[in-house]
Amino acid sequence: MATTYRAASAEPAQRPSRAAPHSAQNDAQYGARGRGGKQSKKPKSHPAPIHRQDWRLAWLLIAPALVGFVLFAAYPVIRGVYLSFSSFHVLSPAKWTGLDNFRKLLHDDVFWSSLRVTVYFVGLAVVIGILLSLVTAVVLHRLTRSAVIRGMIILPFLISGVVAALVWSWMLDTQLGIVNNVLEKLTGHTVMFLGSPTWAIPSVALISVWKSMGYNAILLFAGLQMIPGDVYEAARLDGAGEIQIFRRITVPLLRPVLVMVVILTVIGSFQVFDIVQVTTQGGPANASNVLQMYIYDKAFTQFDFGYASAMSLALFAMLIAITFLQMRLARANEADTN
Repeated sequence: MATTYRAASAEPAQRPSRAAPHSAQNDAQYGARGRGGKQSKKPKSHPAPIHRQDWRLAWLLIAPALVGFVLFAAYPVIRGVYLSFSSFHVLSPAKWTGLDNFRKLLHDDVFWSSLRVTVYFVGLAVVIGILLSLVTAVVLHRLTRSAVIRGMIILPFLISGVVAALVWSWMLDTQLGIVNNVLEKLTGHTVMFLGSPTWAIPSVALISVWKSMGYNAILLFAGLQMIPGDVYEAARLDGAGEIQIFRRITVPLLRPVLVMVVILTVIGSFQVFDIVQVTTQGGPANASNVLQMYIYDKAFTQFDFGYASAMSLALFAMLIAITFLQMRLARANEADTN
């Protein structure tokens, strides 16, 4: 037993050597860490080079849209700007005249009369349209959850402007219109909505409001859904009524969407043409002769495309100025509120 013990103790116990070879995974980790056990930086991967074949395919895919933009957007704009500084009739080449068209514009009484009619129309369409759209959006948001009703609100916007103008011209007709038939039964007399200088622009504004109200209401409804419901609950707990909630919470929080809707409505109202062309054609006695009607008359009736282009450029400058002013006022109001 002693001999056996000595033999066993004489032989050293075999322990795993610290210098044993590492596995492939350990080698990779050790090589990645480098000296001192620190993680070494990985080499930057360069993006794969874009082959010439890919560039050709990309240009081929965007070519239809690019050609359409150049032919139907960029070239007409550049051509219109050039014609506004020239005298151009259909049967004669364009002749550069500089600022003559704009000098003529300053002394054109019909232009300023058309601008006043347009501003009157825009005022009615924007004020009445925004108020009705806002009320409709609040009703949709607070009183109904039906997707069918919300979808029906936008149906007038999907109808063509010419179709809407035709239907309303029949409804507002003095003899056969359903509106005048109801008025005759209620009051005993009829109203010449589209044939009276007093009622022509309000009637056209009514048609425009009816057509665009659903679209504006849906935009405002989307803005209302972004307002947290906890804000309304906190206001009700503080004893605020519906009118106070609308004035103090809904309108301020809805201001970004409301500004966008106002700008879109102003731009669309300044460019009204189809409804006026179908219903009144600028009459009676130029009472509804909006600026777009006058531009159309100059270009396609008198074939004075140079002067019509100058008026279009002036309208474009006015719309840019109005939009910029509205954006500045909205930001100033936001800063005052904050």
